[in-house]
Amino acid sequence: MSFVTINVLTVPAGAGETLEHRFAGRAGSVEHSPGFERFELLRPVEGTDDYLVYTRWASRADYEAWLGSQDFQRGHAQRPAGQGPAATGSSIWSFEVVQQA
Repeated sequence: MSFVTINVLTVPAGAGETLEHRFAGRAGSVEHSPGFERFELLRPVEGTDDYLVYTRWASRADYEAWLGSQDFQRGHAQRPAGQGPAATGSSIWSFEVVQQA
């Protein structure tokens, strides 16, 4: 059964482009992880200012292994010198996939 996480990121006004640029710079850091199935960065259009980071894994164990990996640590340590965070808050939602089309 696939496992999905959605990271809800609070992004200050005007910092969306910075967040998107930083994610683009990390491209490839998760895609080669065992059990990885999909990544999407979702930009808000209406109803919220929060960005969503969607990842799908073959299992929860695969996701947890990635969280403990050096790739995860490297990807989340990248912030250009002198620049603050692009997101000021984060909340993780986790789901098991029970139906798909």
